[in-house]
Amino acid sequence: MSHPLPSLWGGPADPPCLLEVLAMTAAARRGEVAIRDEDRELTYGELTAWTGRIAALLVDRGIGSGDRVAITGSRSAAIVAAMLATVHIGATYVPLDVGYPVRRLEYMTRDSGAKVLLFAGSEPAFATDVESLRIPPPPEVSTTDRSDLATPRQSCQASLPIYIIYTSGSTGVPKGVALPHRCIDNMAEWQRSHSVRPDLRTAQFTPLNFDVWFQEVLGTLCGGGTLVIMPEPLRRDPIALLDWLADNRIERLFLPYVALNMLTTAAAAADSLDGLALREVNLGGEQLVCTPAVRDFFRRLRGCRLNIHYGQSESAMVTAHTLSGSPENWPTLPPIGSPLPGCEVIVEPVDQGESAVGELLVAGLPLSAGYLNLPDLNTARYVSVDRTRHGHDRVFRTGDLVRLEDDVIHYVGRADNEVKIRGVRVNPLEVDACLLEQPGVTEAVCVPIEIEEGSRQLRAAVTVDGGEGALDSVRAMAALTELLPSQSVPISITVLPEIPHTPSGKADRKAVAQTLADMHLRGHGRPVA
Repeated sequence: MSHPLPSLWGGPADPPCLLEVLAMTAAARRGEVAIRDEDRELTYGELTAWTGRIAALLVDRGIGSGDRVAITGSRSAAIVAAMLATVHIGATYVPLDVGYPVRRLEYMTRDSGAKVLLFAGSEPAFATDVESLRIPPPPEVSTTDRSDLATPRQSCQASLPIYIIYTSGSTGVPKGVALPHRCIDNMAEWQRSHSVRPDLRTAQFTPLNFDVWFQEVLGTLCGGGTLVIMPEPLRRDPIALLDWLADNRIERLFLPYVALNMLTTAAAAADSLDGLALREVNLGGEQLVCTPAVRDFFRRLRGCRLNIHYGQSESAMVTAHTLSGSPENWPTLPPIGSPLPGCEVIVEPVDQGESAVGELLVAGLPLSAGYLNLPDLNTARYVSVDRTRHGHDRVFRTGDLVRLEDDVIHYVGRADNEVKIRGVRVNPLEVDACLLEQPGVTEAVCVPIEIEEGSRQLRAAVTVDGGEGALDSVRAMAALTELLPSQSVPISITVLPEIPHTPSGKADRKAVAQTLADMHLRGHGRPVA
């Protein structure tokens, strides 16, 4: 790779260990509310004591620095406390979302090398070869009790993984990514200092296996705010969500674009938004489109700021952009912004004639440790480069195409087949691989289709032995549901006489997408419930 290439530098950063920040915050705010769910409300002192009890349980089971602890259960304060306890003793947290298919959860547990599984609520429905322990309840602690939790020195090593999160892969199974302290410490410190106030009352909206979960949790607790766990049904009910946001006086919200689109559309029908306390909405996961409903929502909430966050599972928070001025003047497709402190981004041109457009490469503090058990993929995506002027010689290839304009980054598209569905990155090749496991399927192509703005969905096309009637589509869809998380399951499987191909012999995904879109509009698709 030749240099110099277009690049941006977010400036120097020396973030403190988030465990030390949490300890100082808890000591200063011992009697203030740290977290609230449907079952309980805990002060910082009570949360610290609970964290200590869970940490002692893990140590008693022989868990220490560098070990991996899988944690599962419904969104709750118990999950947060168990994560904090795991990280406190230097172990690595592996989130297992109970909404995922059983086979996927079993694979993630095995592949991560977890030594123990902690769970909240009902016992896990998936089999593991490791000891399963119920997360113990919080101890009885008064606000006057001293419940400090000393941070073990080894737990703050910059290279020590805080968590392993799984993202969509191209082989039919997900791939794990390990995120170290230097990355997450930087994210937590930036979020604490960047918000309109560090102690905002924040909704815990995102699922366990979405990396923004850590931003919600750590950004709030490091800043001394209150984390309010949102009931799961509200994720699909924007009208009820509006009421909940008002009733709970939520000041900060993290959302993917599809959820923001639903929320602002619902808000457009409300007579007044005066009941909302929102001061800050942070959008991540996919490109923001400033629709009339989005503009109207923020015009009516004059004291509320809209931030765009960009990053990947492999590099956490990379860039940010805050929309300013009147919402009526916001661009339809706003930029993804400028790099965070400690982050350097490089634009590698895909066309030498247009140097400002290319693949975004990430270097510096946001960089993850790499994929778990996938050396070839690490070699392909985490590459060495000539040392940059800011001292970096290792970068992550994001696969995102961007345009650099006046030192601001604009998202252009993907250089590969990956796509965001409901804010979660999905590799359609993983769906292809699962479809090819189904009886009779000879070729399979899954593609994203956007019938109307803001409603991207996956649809699949297959060819089968014996023609259209040979596919048991209900059985095939049930099989996909057992293998893939909900955002990766296509809403329809259509049998075609043949799959269009490019001159080189590859499946022509654009042609497939156009064919399926046309069939949908004519009502000739074969949707599967």
